[in-house]
Amino acid sequence: MYLNSPVTQFEGFSLSTDANGEEVETDKDVIELSPITRSSLLTSNGDSGGYVVQRGNALALQKSEELQKTLINHRNERHLVILQDFPDPDALSSAWAYQLIAQKYDIKCEIIYAGTLSHQENIALVKLTNLPAQRCNMQTLKSKDLLSYQGFVLIDNQGTTSQLLQVVKDAGIPLVVLVDHHSLQGDLKAEFTDIRPHVRATATIFTQYLQVGLLAFDSSISQHIKCATALMHGLRSDTNRLMQAQEEDFMAAAYLSKFYDVQLLNAILQANRSKRVMDVIERSLKNRIVQNNFSIAGVGYLRYDDRDAIPQAADFLVTEENVHTAVVYGIVHDEDDELEIVIGSLRTTKLTLDPDEFIKEAFGQDSTGRFFGGGRTGAGGFEIPMGFLSGSNENSAYAKMKWEVFDAQIKQKLLKLVNPKDHPI
Repeated sequence: MYLNSPVTQFEGFSLSTDANGEEVETDKDVIELSPITRSSLLTSNGDSGGYVVQRGNALALQKSEELQKTLINHRNERHLVILQDFPDPDALSSAWAYQLIAQKYDIKCEIIYAGTLSHQENIALVKLTNLPAQRCNMQTLKSKDLLSYQGFVLIDNQGTTSQLLQVVKDAGIPLVVLVDHHSLQGDLKAEFTDIRPHVRATATIFTQYLQVGLLAFDSSISQHIKCATALMHGLRSDTNRLMQAQEEDFMAAAYLSKFYDVQLLNAILQANRSKRVMDVIERSLKNRIVQNNFSIAGVGYLRYDDRDAIPQAADFLVTEENVHTAVVYGIVHDEDDELEIVIGSLRTTKLTLDPDEFIKEAFGQDSTGRFFGGGRTGAGGFEIPMGFLSGSNENSAYAKMKWEVFDAQIKQKLLKLVNPKDHPI
């Protein structure tokens, strides 16, 4: 259901109580809630004895009720919350909100990701808010007592961008909750699923859960203030500073504005770029080719910890005059694991270019049917494993030759779509 459709436009209504404590309907169009959700909503608005709900989210109300029932069925369990290997503010903040909601049902959640935090804003977000997410590589996860977890959760991803998914599935742990705002990427079956590609940020979805009463934020609780700040950052980040926000995103931001810490958010946003990030941006400028308003740049080899320099370089290149789309890519390598992967980011200001379609068309899918990348409005990314060719870069001539081959292949695939004479987008 599209949230901006006439059927679901926001119309205010409230539930209140009379002098005898009985519920009184104050609007003809009150949405009927189950006793579970109705009770939750009413106890969420402590001062006034009721909860003002916005009718526009019939879908949010429905999904919140379904999620609540799922959480009730899993009381006193332990769950793993798995994020993409390189989580962004939207994923980090949404996972934290889910953890706080789950705590109400005595569910203990561990938020984990396999990659690293290299974007300076992500590092600042986690450090300044004490956001409870931890790096957990394959070896660390395998060494855990996985039998002690009764379920796992996917937030802001569908498992295609996490190398941890297969380990958890092999251990027989069931997928309990899946919440994402990206297009459907596979046939994962979860007990509860909320996938809304039309919503600009997963943080918006979780804020809607808060709005309808799954958790009552309290401005006197430091953890709630920090989580609200993280959600505001996630929402702001995935909507390009609200410039691509839709009505539900603005409504979510309005709700969070009552709780978030402005100074804390400013501190996160003002984190400085490292010298290594600046070096990658410089490389992208030096190596870029511009054709038909596309700027394409390969930046060579990067350390695993510098992976987030690639999207930052794409953000920079797309600001050039007469450029509407920038694609930056490089070979990211983990020296410890001899792991190498081609990682790229796309940024565009062209309204008629769909990053998801463009990337999937350019790079296709692997032998299992998994696409190498995808996107959302204005942005996208791709990851291509190098398999047998990973590592063994001690010989500089060989390393240079390997990069030249991958660089040429990626440019060839992109230019087939960039050239409108032969392959119109």
